[in-house]
Amino acid sequence: MLTGIRLISEAAELAAHRHAGTARKGRGSEPYINHLAEVANLLARVTDGADAELIAAGWLHDVIEDTATTREELAQKFGERVAALVVGCTDDMSLSKAERRKKQIEDAPHKSPGAKLIKIADKVSNVRARIFLNASAEQREELADYVAWAEQVVAGCRGVNAALDKMFDDAVAEARSSL
Repeated sequence: MLTGIRLISEAAELAAHRHAGTARKGRGSEPYINHLAEVANLLARVTDGADAELIAAGWLHDVIEDTATTREELAQKFGERVAALVVGCTDDMSLSKAERRKKQIEDAPHKSPGAKLIKIADKVSNVRARIFLNASAEQREELADYVAWAEQVVAGCRGVNAALDKMFDDAVAEARSSL
């Protein structure tokens, strides 16, 4: 089984290939891989790089919900823990956006500590991506809506890593100051 830097590198490569050509919302439609890199980097920073499986799962956290990648494929290539972390962060895309949002709030307190960290890092990245200089009224409204929902999700994930909790709070404070 892959370990350490090799595990992280293979996860980054798979994430890059599976999300190739995909743009993210916000930040001028930058490549989606930038979001995955930011999430993985946040996890590496707050854990001092001590958990390669967590960082690999950060790279892969959207791969099941956004691509044809399966849990079984991830377990075979990256191990059971990485697959479980990714599944723990995967939305059921057959549900409406409102239902997915509600489910994230309800499920957050019951996630594993690692999945909670990935969720918070994901929300930090997504809040940051929605902050625009000279934002339009529509962009400000979307940011306010996202922040209000993200705060409810993160409330159920807090307490695993104080540094990551603070990063989220800082991102929210920056977002609110831009409204």
